[in-house]
Amino acid sequence: MPMRGLTIVVVSPDPDRFRAALTMACAGAALGGRMRVYLHEQAVAVLTARGSAPAGLPDLAELRAMATESGVELNACQTGLALAGISAEHANVAAGGMIDLLTTLADDRLVTL
Repeated sequence: MPMRGLTIVVVSPDPDRFRAALTMACAGAALGGRMRVYLHEQAVAVLTARGSAPAGLPDLAELRAMATESGVELNACQTGLALAGISAEHANVAAGGMIDLLTTLADDRLVTL
């Protein structure tokens, strides 16, 4: 039986929360589920976050690349993108809003980090 999808809403610009969301999404994608990570409002700032990862772990850019390769959908709040001055195209994310997110939820589980 296929795994149900999972939509993860990241609500703050905390890189650790973003790391957890990407890691969870990669694991779910490996199990065959539809995985989406949505960055809500101020969380969009993690798209420009830099920094190192704990020893032996991929940094955020590497983890994002792994997620993309695994088929994880990365979506960002349109308002958050505008407030942060970030282009969705430049950040390689789909722009959307909460209404779109909820109308396309289907039978996905919803998690907030």
